[in-house]
Amino acid sequence: MTTTSAPTSATPSRSRRVIAITLAIIAALVVAFFVFASLYADWLWYDQLGFDSVLLTQWGARVLMFVIGFLGMAVPVWLAIQLAYRLRPVYARLSSQLDRYQEVVEPLRRLAMWGIPVFFGFFAGFAASAQWETTWLWFNGVATETTDPQFHLDTGFYMFALPFWGALVGFTSAVLLVCLLVTALVSYLYGSVRVGQRELRISKSARIQLAVIAGLYLLVQGVSLWLDRYRTLVEPGAAGRITGPGYTEANAVIQGQTILAFTAVIVAVLFFVTAVIGRWRYPLIATALLVVSAIVLGVGYPWVVRTFQVQPNQLRLESDYYQRNIEMTKEAYGIDGLDKSDFEAVTDVEPGQLREDAETTASIRIMDPAIISPTVRQQEQYRAYYQFPETLDVDRYEIDGQSQDTIVSVRELDVERLGAASNWQNTTVVYTHGYGLVAAKGNARTDDGFPEFIERGLPTTGVLSAQEDFEPRVYFGENSPPYSIVGAPEGSEPVELDYPSGSDGTSENETRTTFEGDGGPSVGNVFNRLIYALKFQSEQILFSDYVNEESQILYDRDPLSRVQKAAPYLTLDSDPYPSVVDGRIVWIVDGYTLSANYPYSSTVSLQQAISDSSNPAPRFALDDINYVRNSVKATVDAYDGSVKLYAWEPEDPILQTWQKVYPNTIEPITEMSGELMSHVRYPTDLFKIQRALLGVYHVDDARAFFQRDNAWATPEDPQDAGTYQPPYYLTMQMPGQEQPTYSMFTTFIPSSEGGASRNVMMGYLAVDSNAGSEAGKKSDDYGKLRMLEIAADTPVPGPGQVQNTFNADPAVSAEINILSQGQSDVLNGNLLTLPVGGGLLYVQPVFVQSSGSTQLPTLQRVLVAFGDRIAFENTLDEALDVLFGGDSGADAGDGEITPTPGPTPTPGPTDPAQPTEPTEPAEPTDEYQAALQEAQQAMLDRDAALREGDLTAFAEADDRLTAAVERLIELGAQ
Repeated sequence: MTTTSAPTSATPSRSRRVIAITLAIIAALVVAFFVFASLYADWLWYDQLGFDSVLLTQWGARVLMFVIGFLGMAVPVWLAIQLAYRLRPVYARLSSQLDRYQEVVEPLRRLAMWGIPVFFGFFAGFAASAQWETTWLWFNGVATETTDPQFHLDTGFYMFALPFWGALVGFTSAVLLVCLLVTALVSYLYGSVRVGQRELRISKSARIQLAVIAGLYLLVQGVSLWLDRYRTLVEPGAAGRITGPGYTEANAVIQGQTILAFTAVIVAVLFFVTAVIGRWRYPLIATALLVVSAIVLGVGYPWVVRTFQVQPNQLRLESDYYQRNIEMTKEAYGIDGLDKSDFEAVTDVEPGQLREDAETTASIRIMDPAIISPTVRQQEQYRAYYQFPETLDVDRYEIDGQSQDTIVSVRELDVERLGAASNWQNTTVVYTHGYGLVAAKGNARTDDGFPEFIERGLPTTGVLSAQEDFEPRVYFGENSPPYSIVGAPEGSEPVELDYPSGSDGTSENETRTTFEGDGGPSVGNVFNRLIYALKFQSEQILFSDYVNEESQILYDRDPLSRVQKAAPYLTLDSDPYPSVVDGRIVWIVDGYTLSANYPYSSTVSLQQAISDSSNPAPRFALDDINYVRNSVKATVDAYDGSVKLYAWEPEDPILQTWQKVYPNTIEPITEMSGELMSHVRYPTDLFKIQRALLGVYHVDDARAFFQRDNAWATPEDPQDAGTYQPPYYLTMQMPGQEQPTYSMFTTFIPSSEGGASRNVMMGYLAVDSNAGSEAGKKSDDYGKLRMLEIAADTPVPGPGQVQNTFNADPAVSAEINILSQGQSDVLNGNLLTLPVGGGLLYVQPVFVQSSGSTQLPTLQRVLVAFGDRIAFENTLDEALDVLFGGDSGADAGDGEITPTPGPTPTPGPTDPAQPTEPTEPAEPTDEYQAALQEAQQAMLDRDAALREGDLTAFAEADDRLTAAVERLIELGAQ
């Protein structure tokens, strides 16, 4: 008989277990180091910028809220599980199915009793940490001293407290629901709750626990219903016509919510009674009645009131609520100070009509910042690795004691254009910055149709760089490289390319520099190099000899990104612009504080309001808003990237609250220099939001608002159908103003839903954008909104009509055809509308550029219109004189220009009511054919010169073209 010993149990060897544990520890350490590296890099960036308190506040708040959320969920769930388990029946009779469940669950019971609370706690912790801003705003919220007209509560309650209480109620409801579910599950598994033979048996301990949790849940729902009363003030009401309660909401919905809130409390009390007496019938019946009451009071009764009481008498019953909405909306969007005046626009013309508006006409901008970028690029780029944006910016400078509107842009670096030279050394330590700012007069042109520069060149020359200690280098811009490493010990040979000199392209003719500012975190030690080598996944940072003990790493260089990280609570304007302030190039950025919880204020979509042909698809974290303030002006130094925040509207309650959250990060307006004040302007996006609201809210009374027979809309851009026409900056004198001032303008036409509207002028809106030049003090008129309401009895063509008139005029079309012969494209510039001469003057510059790869738009003609008359001339001065009977009475500023090409046939004033007699075409002669061929050849030569960028050849070809066109005109007349 043979016996065999039992096999030994297979257990992991000690060495394998040690290896597994070691590998797990190493993996955890690697992950922890990568997390630490990311956090430490953020800390270095914020610390260097001087906004480390912002990062510490965010970290501290998120960690604290995570702990609160974790404990707030995990502890109640753990208690619910423990109580349900410890109070289970000792000798409960279990079914065979429950016996099998317990066999499976029992080995994992201890793990589950701790793991389930931890699992739900982590989810709750992350959810709570995402609400830290809501909590901090509630804790630091300030009073606004403005009350709502329904409950007479401070509006700060709705902006700061109501979101917090809503989030807290939602969190508490989630905790109680989870506790209710785990209690029921544990009670069922261990026999406290038994289901069978058509009956439900609940032990006393389980009954008490379930009833108490259910009662607490209903109490919380009662609080939620009570808060819903206040939420009606920030939700659509009055059948969607307004934000805030209308008659139905104020007299049916709010009362119903009040009754339901008290009913929920009564039902909760019945559950507490059940925990004592053990009768489930009463709370269950009460719960069913609560559901029925919610349907009747929340849906049925409001429907009855709206259908049978409000709709037949809507204006009478809703008027007070419409008026509330009008007043609160105007307050929330800062349009309550609108200065409206009637404007009876004349359409007739006569000589000398612009004499009283001479200062305005001298400042009309004929250089379109959206068109002339290729021209600036061809004339000022110098090397392929420099770049200019597609759309330039508009600013103003004082020159010889006079304010001059300018087109400006910085010459930034484009390392993508380095081609074969694009290696780590060049893109990181050699090509590190752009150089200089280009500025041209907005109301002037050269004889060839190019911009007239006041600042240009490498090295920079002009009125701006003539300032003492001018710093032209641009290390921080909208298109800077992802990161650069700069700086070197004193006495080291410079390696950073400053700007090229000469034309041979050799290194001997390059000017080099070394960054001497404090613009980024230090990478002077090995540890910091390792941190940033991991961040940018570049081992060269760790091993390059160009990285030394004085090196700094510059990144996050876009001015919008830097301001956003320094002030994360701001929504930033989409158009930062560069200015020379106190000898430095700085980016000026407008910051907004927003809210979606201002009572009775109508909601607007930021994306829809701001989108136009110049900004087609903006995106925002908070899109639907009903309150906005331009509370902060920020600057970013283009050389060292330093960020300064100024409290532009210190009375804004949202800004005051955030200043308590992030103390000592915002400087008072008194710290702004006079030169900086002279360059800040009314922000574009805010003006777009306000014009979107004023299309409806330019009325003052409820009847006009209800009838909506005078609603307006922003016209489409005549050059880009389907998009709004953008507003524009000009130095102009509005009717009623004492002198011209730098302002922003837009127009309105009738609004139409479901079809095309009449394109006639209904309103003209301007806002004073000049903040003055006194240090720390805004001009009294800054931000003043002025509205001209056009009298309807004299139709004034809108932008669309005027553009159509330009395009359809035979004489204009003939000249456009001549300009577009060969390989040339004609570009219509911005169509400007100006209230001068007692009416509305339209001005549109016309540019010509090659259709080839090299584009060089040049200003060739100017179209003007007043009433039904138009003129199309070489210069604005000539066009105005022709339009107004030979003498406009004003000097447009380009009268001394001798355009190239010279004079071409002009249509003169065109009156559609007086058609010209048709003439029979003349038979072409050999001489005529020769002149035509000469014109065509000159056009081809001019196009070739444009493509090659040869300005001398371009001028010569233009002269030949002019002579040929003049000969054609002479032969045609014969």
